[in-house]
Amino acid sequence: MTSSSTASTNEGAAVREYDVIVIGAGLAGIGMLRRLRDDGFSVVVLEAGGGVGGTWYWNRYPGACCDSASEVYSYSFSDELLQTWSWKTRYPTQPQVLSYLEYVTERFDLNRHIEFNQRVESATFETGDNRWRVRTEAGGVFAARYVLTAVGCLSEPLVPSYEGLDDFAGEVYYTARWPHEEVDLRGKRVAVIGTGSSGIQIIPAIADDVAQLTVFQRTANYAIPARNRPLTTEDEAKIKANYPAIREEARWTPTGNLYRPDEASALTVDPDERRRRYQRDWDEGGFQLLFGGYYDLGSDEEANATVTDFVREKIGSVVADPATREKLVPRDHPIGTKRPPLDEHYFEVFNRENVTLVDLKAEPVVRIAAHGILTAKAEYPLDVIIFATGFDAVTGALNKIDIGTSDGRKLRQEWADGPRTYLGVATAGFPNLFMITGPQSPSVMGTVTISIEQHIEWIGDLLSYARAHDIDLIEATAQAQDAWVSHVQDLIAGALLAKYSSWYLGSNVPGKTRTILTYAGGVGTYRARADEVRDAGYEGFTLTPSHAPAGAGGGR
Repeated sequence: MTSSSTASTNEGAAVREYDVIVIGAGLAGIGMLRRLRDDGFSVVVLEAGGGVGGTWYWNRYPGACCDSASEVYSYSFSDELLQTWSWKTRYPTQPQVLSYLEYVTERFDLNRHIEFNQRVESATFETGDNRWRVRTEAGGVFAARYVLTAVGCLSEPLVPSYEGLDDFAGEVYYTARWPHEEVDLRGKRVAVIGTGSSGIQIIPAIADDVAQLTVFQRTANYAIPARNRPLTTEDEAKIKANYPAIREEARWTPTGNLYRPDEASALTVDPDERRRRYQRDWDEGGFQLLFGGYYDLGSDEEANATVTDFVREKIGSVVADPATREKLVPRDHPIGTKRPPLDEHYFEVFNRENVTLVDLKAEPVVRIAAHGILTAKAEYPLDVIIFATGFDAVTGALNKIDIGTSDGRKLRQEWADGPRTYLGVATAGFPNLFMITGPQSPSVMGTVTISIEQHIEWIGDLLSYARAHDIDLIEATAQAQDAWVSHVQDLIAGALLAKYSSWYLGSNVPGKTRTILTYAGGVGTYRARADEVRDAGYEGFTLTPSHAPAGAGGGR
């Protein structure tokens, strides 16, 4: 399996043949391409955008920034790459990440294997010849033995439907699809709808420039200070000298970064010592406060209340106006049950005279008019509306593609009551289809680059194993899948996460079945289980040799 070819369909359209089709040219797609290309497979990457980057190609709004530290937000397959690339800040900004991915693509000569502006419309497994046929909106037709999805977990925008939006005479933007040309907001009356991660990043980034900023808050959100700062020469030298140890540690921690929970309970330590620790972590910034805190913050309401109350107090101490302060302090969920963003002076913005907060729970939007937004209590004149309304997380991008088989199975139908996978990598009934950071894998439950690389390595090993053993079909068994789904659900049975609404559960999407979309058992624990499956000859998969008679299986 080393070459590509071209054939024709009955309709006369040219079909380009490969060993592997990868959908998406973000972090996962680029890394998977590099691995498979080097292993001698013929590969094409189909990318909807006009360049590499995935999330970082589309989400280029002001203030866009990563919430994982630079030393773990990169590829580790090349020591030379780790040493030659230099991050500029503690947490890399969107321009840095996009530049990094462009640099990697050029340095390893990957662009010639990527087809840009090829949004995948459908992928169909043809049971007659055991090949996947992929069609794009641009009219491209591609075929391969394997299809690998690298579509991202936070890539399908969720756009609410507001009456009158088409009547608005001003400018409308979406953080998840920000224009590539410069957007000039200076001196304009701007609305931002949504205060999740994207909203919390863009709001302080534009507050200085606009004449009036009106923030429409759907749900009050916690945020932890990022304390982002430039990396010094000494910082960089220390990181580069310790890269092997840093990356090895991150691979086995619960969240794929350098935080490890304390073995002590928040309820057994001295309250003054506990507060000093929270204050230290708050001053340092980043997720140490939660992910490196006491072990029971995510499982015990009383323990969690100690850190939730601390953060509520911090928010209250920043915001001067009592009415605004009360709107901003979350009361309906404990911290950590939604993914808390890292912020740069978000709450301080609301002390500015040109910033107004609208609580949509108290005054919902009635309609959007030609020159502003009308709520149940007031009308807000506007020149610009920015939607920062989040994503149909984890499954949204997969379900947007018509994935099926020639005998009538549809992935959307199979997942109508929630995704069902084995290891978050494969799903029963869809042979030779593999998902990088798919549903029910750790994915965005931690540092996604660590989980992406783990899947790249694991899937790469699997395809090389299949080639070496003349395996034609690889399919997760229904029994292994059922056991995995039950395991994933059992993991959150006692967690606070299961009690509250969040995109981890799909609760932010109207009509979406509420179920856990990620693996909450920890990045390191997941890696160990995946390694066990690999070392047992891919236990839980049916491996069918290419010379087997029709209907025969490998029987694992």
